[in-house]
Amino acid sequence: MRSLLLAATCIGSAAVGGFLPPSPEPITVTRLRLPPVALNTDNGSCTPEINPRRTGCVSKTSDLHSGHYLRDGVHLLAIANFTGAPVEPDPASIYQGQQLILIKTDNTTFPNGDSWKCITCGVSSENSQGRGLAMDYPQAFVDGKRALAGTNVVECSDGLASEACGPDSVRIIPLRWNTATNNSGPGGSMRELRLHPDNHHIGFNSIHVTSNGIAQSAFFGRLRYDPSPKWGQPPAPRYDVINVSLLYNEEQSHRIIVSPDDPSHLIIQPGALAVGELRGFGGTGKEVTWLGAPVESCNIDVFASDITTGKVRRLTSHPEYVDPVDLSPDDKWSVVLDTRGAGRQMFIAGLRGIPPLIDLVAVSAVSSVRNNGKRRFFQPWLIDQYGDRDHYYGQQVNAEGSGIPGSGSINDPEWNARADPRWSWDGTRIAYTQIITEEPACGGVNPLPCYNSTEDGGRNERIMIAHLTSHYGMNVLVGSESVSRENPTPFVEVLHWYSDLTQTGPNNGTKITSPDGFHLSIDIDLNFFEANGTLTTTVAGKEYHQPANYT
Repeated sequence: MRSLLLAATCIGSAAVGGFLPPSPEPITVTRLRLPPVALNTDNGSCTPEINPRRTGCVSKTSDLHSGHYLRDGVHLLAIANFTGAPVEPDPASIYQGQQLILIKTDNTTFPNGDSWKCITCGVSSENSQGRGLAMDYPQAFVDGKRALAGTNVVECSDGLASEACGPDSVRIIPLRWNTATNNSGPGGSMRELRLHPDNHHIGFNSIHVTSNGIAQSAFFGRLRYDPSPKWGQPPAPRYDVINVSLLYNEEQSHRIIVSPDDPSHLIIQPGALAVGELRGFGGTGKEVTWLGAPVESCNIDVFASDITTGKVRRLTSHPEYVDPVDLSPDDKWSVVLDTRGAGRQMFIAGLRGIPPLIDLVAVSAVSSVRNNGKRRFFQPWLIDQYGDRDHYYGQQVNAEGSGIPGSGSINDPEWNARADPRWSWDGTRIAYTQIITEEPACGGVNPLPCYNSTEDGGRNERIMIAHLTSHYGMNVLVGSESVSRENPTPFVEVLHWYSDLTQTGPNNGTKITSPDGFHLSIDIDLNFFEANGTLTTTVAGKEYHQPANYT
């Protein structure tokens, strides 16, 4: 295992104070349609009356978590806990337990009429040997055929969004991080896995026990598929996490040190860095994001480090608590889930500029104050690339609405966000999950009243899509193209062309050759066009075909 060094240059709010705050963005927030809600958790409570298509139900609170968009920009990954399924051999019995689902985000439906489909329901034990139990933080690979979910890669050879993708074509493949000198055993424990945009690397965290209690370290490694492992557990096809680096630098990790000149004095090192928890990567893959030791006392912030140079910048500096973060595909924006606006942390973090001295013993407790049981007080905030500065602390994504508790409006304070918010690949939309306050965080002896959900079926969870209507989408190009050339004579060129490209964004379209390719022969002196096969380019719905052969 290696250590990935982080440079001790931390850019704070003062360094970017010269950049004016951006104008507020026009944002529209909508809800996604989700699986129907079962009457209760009993077998068979997901009745045909509730779901006539017999494709499953969820409970009112089903541990719902939204994830990445697929590259097509239409489908969103999510995790849902199905309940109320009938018992075997009823075909609907497969819709039970925690599963990976795919949700339409454009108001269309799948062929069966549902706005969602379950990807992992009914996958056989043979196709899921050694799978990890956790199915969290679902993230899409660029190929559209794979998703990272917990410590598993979910793969469908036909494509996750394909109509042909069913239980028989889905595999759930475990990940393993070797930490044993003899390569034995199940490997190290990984949590909060994040897929790097190159689709070959991941970041993750691992908790371990020390003499001072529980500690956590962050790591960066490469995925390598092994179809038939010769060592370690599980002895099934798996992805090994190799070339693992520790995100740590011993020389630059101590915020407070004893003065070498006077042992009775302590020295605060503002530039010292200590990665506490990895949170993800920038949209371009150049940076890794993480929670670190406080720069100001009781102030929990997120930072970003350049993976190549180690240079660090501070993304947030508001005294409230921030944790989940996602950088836009072009790295020019971030969306964070933060308690800012709630006042939850202000009693301990509101006074600025206090050196982080008490944090040596208080930081874990201070971090935990952000929650009231399962209630998180998180709301999504949009921040530009220069981060919090001066009096700019971003823009609340879901600020519009009545704001009346219990109203179900998009800014209802009783609805709070769950990790992680996610950008669409074109940078025009943000997906996030919310849950309404529930007992015992409200009701009973708690002075905070509980409110009934106004969502369909009385569900206590919902997935929201924020549309940044003034953002122009980035063009996302997926696929492959190759051309080889022959020269039968100096002036005659023969090209063998194979193309399968799909572009989503403002210039939506495809560039596709026929199954056997496109084969062009042309005399560059006479310009006689002769071709076999087809090469068709489609832009904004209009097809462009090759010219006819010279006659």
